[in-house]
Amino acid sequence: MTNDLIEKRLEKIENLLMGQKDVFTFEECCQYTGISKTYMYKLTCTNKIPHFKPHGKTIYFSKEEIDKWLLKNPIKTTEQLEQEAATYVVSPNSKRRK
Repeated sequence: MTNDLIEKRLEKIENLLMGQKDVFTFEECCQYTGISKTYMYKLTCTNKIPHFKPHGKTIYFSKEEIDKWLLKNPIKTTEQLEQEAATYVVSPNSKRRK
């Protein structure tokens, strides 16, 4: 095996192992989310991402909280929107003007 191939395989293994952790350091969270360090600092500074500072300086992240944060504001598919519209139109409780 070439060194490039070995390095790629090791990186995949590291990423799989990271998914098993419950708490991330700042660096790990950046790697896990794919967010740059600069933008992550901005998010933590403005309290737009859930994080913890148990000793007032070092930043930690809960994997569960980060997963919830990443999945906020889902965009509905066209099919979901059409289904909601159809349900609204046939609903007897809809507040449409007659």
